[in-house]
Amino acid sequence: MSTYEAVIEAIDQANAADPRLELAQGGAPIPKELLYGIRMSLMCEAFAPEADELTRIAARGQHIERWIIPRDDYPRDRPGYHQWRNALKRHHAQKVSSIMAAQGYDEDTQSVVSDMLLKKNLKRDPRAQLVEDVACLVFLQHYALDFAADHETSKVISILAKVLPKMSDAGQAHIANLELSDALMGAVEAARESLSAKEA
Repeated sequence: MSTYEAVIEAIDQANAADPRLELAQGGAPIPKELLYGIRMSLMCEAFAPEADELTRIAARGQHIERWIIPRDDYPRDRPGYHQWRNALKRHHAQKVSSIMAAQGYDEDTQSVVSDMLLKKNLKRDPRAQLVEDVACLVFLQHYALDFAADHETSKVISILAKVLPKMSDAGQAHIANLELSDALMGAVEAARESLSAKEA
């Protein structure tokens, strides 16, 4: 087993401890963040098969042990939300760095992956932007439909109008390759139109 494969296996082992289960395609229950990590890797392969191993590690570790920092530990307001998200990013970066260190990756290499997980230099660092694109595509493919079912159409369009600007042009173009419902694709188009109207 290569050091890269050992890191991926360790990330999966950590995420396999997630007590929350989700039904994967086919109906088999699987720990939620383990499934998310697998989905990130599959989307990374589909969207950017040329991605290097550090980008692939960041993609797999994007939500590592996400459940151990509950949203309810922070105030239920916008500042509290950002505090929670920042705490998650720090944890993901630190956990993946420790796994990489255990497999012999040096500190400089760990820092590259940490910066991707901390979302540093988005739009300027191609690898960090790639991981962000993959995360947005995974949301659209696997999670947006459930979100849409629980919210008014206007709220769905509003959320999508916040997701799309996070993506590169290539990421947005790849949306056409996703298997989205007609209603969800319609909401994506409506979000694009609202963004265009604001820019006009």
